[in-house]
Amino acid sequence: MDRTGPRRTRFKPKRAIMLAAGLGKRMRPITSTIPKPLVEVRGKALIDYGLDALARNGVETVVVNVHYLADLMQAHLRKRKDMEILVSDERERLLDSGGGVVKALPLLGTEPFYLINADTFWIDGYRDNLDLMADLWRPEAMDMLLLIADMRQATGYEGRGDFVMDVEGRLSRVGERDMSPYIYAGAMILKPSLFDGLAAEPFSLNRLFDASIEAGRLFGVRLDGLWLTVGTPAAIGEAETAFRASASASAA
Repeated sequence: MDRTGPRRTRFKPKRAIMLAAGLGKRMRPITSTIPKPLVEVRGKALIDYGLDALARNGVETVVVNVHYLADLMQAHLRKRKDMEILVSDERERLLDSGGGVVKALPLLGTEPFYLINADTFWIDGYRDNLDLMADLWRPEAMDMLLLIADMRQATGYEGRGDFVMDVEGRLSRVGERDMSPYIYAGAMILKPSLFDGLAAEPFSLNRLFDASIEAGRLFGVRLDGLWLTVGTPAAIGEAETAFRASASASAA
């Protein structure tokens, strides 16, 4: 996206939501006994990669929604001492990504916040990606700023891409018969006002993506580094191999 233009007052979110309420069905049999966000890669739970990234960027409060094996999730989260973690409880009803945010809004405040999926993470390149997103956030032009990975930067992904991105970083959907190299990498900055008038009922964030596209206010920023998604047991090994390769390249 275009990084030129007049200097702006920089805003960096102090609050975030971590979406961690999914069932993790594709990760079975591992997720028969633990929730997917607690699956480990290189001895570390998936959710902690995202929480560590938020902590590095000065986020003070993280809301985590829970549903499947919620007691295990809460026990794990209580170990974190570097930030305030609040739980949005969806034990009684799973609300999908959009409804989950609506339910958590009273805990998120009135300013834009980070949203991160608990089952995707990345290895930063030269820039910390959450910091890069904060640099490029322009609330006067954007409702949502998504972290976007190129397929060549990804492991564990099988699909035809999610978006088309123009030279300014504005996003639109991939046509039904088309392909794009650009994948939503599971992190964004967004405005709470997007959810005005919406109820805590099950719905996908795709509904808001489409509304923002229609308004010309959905933007993306290219990830600096390597994006890792762990959706199946086989993808754990792929992610660990990518970590080793990255470490070897850094040492060279």
